[in-house]
Amino acid sequence: MWRSHFTTTARSATLVVAVVAGVVVATAADPGNSQAAAPPVETIVVTGTRTDQPLRKVPASVSVVEGDDVRKARPTLGLEEPLRRVPGVFVQNSGNYAQDFRVQIRGFGTRAAFGIREITVLVDGLPETLPDGQSQVDTIELATVQRVEVMRGAGAALYGNAAGGVIHIFTDDPPDRPGANLTVTGGSYGLAKMIGQVGGQGESLGGIATASYFQTDGYRDHSSARTTSFVGRLLWDVAERTQLKILLDGAHAPEADDPGGLTGEQANADPRQARDRNVLLDAGESVDQVRLGAVLDRKLESGSLSAYTYALYRDFDAKLPIIPAQGDGIVQFDRVSPGGGARYTYDQPVGGWSQTLTVGADAQYQHDDRQRFANEGGQKGSLGLDQIEQVTGVGVYLREALSVTGDVEVSAAVRYDAVHYSVDVKTPPDSDASGSRTLDAWSPGGGIVYSPTEALSFFGNVSTAFQAPTTTELVNPDGPGFNPNIEPQRARSYELGLRFGPPGLDMGVSAYRIDIEDELIPFETPAGRVAFRNAGRSRRYGVEVDWRSELLPNLVWSGSGTALRAKYLEYTTDDGDFAGNREPGIPPWFVYQELAFGHDSGLHAAAEVYLVGGYFVDDANTATTPGYGILNLRFGWDTTIGGWDVEPFVGLQNLTNARYDGTVRLNAFGGRYYEPAPGFNVYGGMRIAQSFG
Repeated sequence: MWRSHFTTTARSATLVVAVVAGVVVATAADPGNSQAAAPPVETIVVTGTRTDQPLRKVPASVSVVEGDDVRKARPTLGLEEPLRRVPGVFVQNSGNYAQDFRVQIRGFGTRAAFGIREITVLVDGLPETLPDGQSQVDTIELATVQRVEVMRGAGAALYGNAAGGVIHIFTDDPPDRPGANLTVTGGSYGLAKMIGQVGGQGESLGGIATASYFQTDGYRDHSSARTTSFVGRLLWDVAERTQLKILLDGAHAPEADDPGGLTGEQANADPRQARDRNVLLDAGESVDQVRLGAVLDRKLESGSLSAYTYALYRDFDAKLPIIPAQGDGIVQFDRVSPGGGARYTYDQPVGGWSQTLTVGADAQYQHDDRQRFANEGGQKGSLGLDQIEQVTGVGVYLREALSVTGDVEVSAAVRYDAVHYSVDVKTPPDSDASGSRTLDAWSPGGGIVYSPTEALSFFGNVSTAFQAPTTTELVNPDGPGFNPNIEPQRARSYELGLRFGPPGLDMGVSAYRIDIEDELIPFETPAGRVAFRNAGRSRRYGVEVDWRSELLPNLVWSGSGTALRAKYLEYTTDDGDFAGNREPGIPPWFVYQELAFGHDSGLHAAAEVYLVGGYFVDDANTATTPGYGILNLRFGWDTTIGGWDVEPFVGLQNLTNARYDGTVRLNAFGGRYYEPAPGFNVYGGMRIAQSFG
């Protein structure tokens, strides 16, 4: 049975770790290795502390994924493509575009039913995360991504609702020379994607615009999807030290079918089938979203000033597999969400001490006009609920980093957040569920970095996290209004780590402990609606390692490994006492390995292996999804034909045809936990580009 425990994967992971240790040590220690001819240590600058700072000076675990690792010879369909290589980050994707990608960092984000939870997501300085803490990534086009920064660990002291960390995505700047490019991709299961981009810049003004179209028939029955998106950036150098960036993003996704979860027996018999009720009620969603924003950055004699503002509109319709006798199965809402913020950084010495002081504030508003209707065979039936939901979030923060010596820097930060919720129930007209509540908290944190050399640094931090529930988590599953029994989640983490970066090698290691109170846990009601409840206490321990090594001038070996133990300490429900059980949805370990080759002729190829240990899918720890291993290959050739830059590419995914669950539905009613992912599949395409002038 393919759902037996994947013991061979565990043995493979042990072998991988042993090989990693041997090769990394040999690479760093052998003076005759090809690393000796490598260029000097590169200074990587990141923004995780809300200021531009060398990576080796950041007292936290931060990973950077550059553009080639995001896009080169890849289909650019989902966030798991760039994020799989980041330790501590686990992305679930079964090709179900109605459920979105589920991203977790150190176990945070596991409970997300839709979108991304417990993780703050930024794009070019603008928050994708709403004031209630939920992030939607419908308008992120991977083909435009220049780099991705991932800060792992509690980021609430600077970012608010960021118990798991922060993902900051940076898109392409306008090219130096005007130009255009077109990428066409096709593949298994009816995959078709087309991306067109034009851009250029002059002395003080530049712009770049990208339009894309995507469609798929899906691996499973009733899993087709279509999306059209647009990304626009306008950069204006207003003055010598001042830049204004205008950002416009939009997406039209009229079709995203939901095949639903399967029981283990159903998945074994036919992993490509859809749940019968999902087909009967035409389960799925459609989304339209547009956001206009602006970011202003100004360099000052004594530091820098940054400010942003945006306005978002979202039109959402979903058909849930809930029969009329059990509830309202069609959900729709219109969302309006403006926001803004400002940050000032003062980086001049004070009293002879080198320091950096950062102060800032964020304010966001969210207005949802929500209705629920009966699902009459996929058609809108009678109105069951009509309510206005409003969320206002305000946060102010301060961070001070002080250089005690040239080698040691200590920092401390604190943030105050207040999130106000209100609901006005219009239907049922006699409901008394209207009301409001405010959740607020202080989130302090601090860290220390010791950098004895340019190539070696040690760090430690203590951080806290205040995680307010989203409106989805607050929704009363049995009626209108909000669930008064839901409380915010709080966490405290302790972390130690190091970064080692001699020429030709970059390596990081970290270990942490996280204590969580009132963790928000999803479960499925008999009607089929996802609801939430608070667990008492839980604890997580983890170790993470990642590296990137130049084995040969044209051959790069990169990889990461994660071990994570997550257990409930106190958790009692009507279904039983789960104290001592493992937290569901969190793999105990996962490993990523990649060998990438690039030749001067333009030929390039990469092989990647991804191994995941089996994990529980319910609080009672009675059901599991087995571990799995995936092998992917991709090839491409960058060349010039007739003055055009041309790159044909091809990818072979899941070469071993492993059967595994791309996504699991935690605590699903009736044992319908499993969403099988595609077996062996292929894609291929062509990118052509031309510069003008």
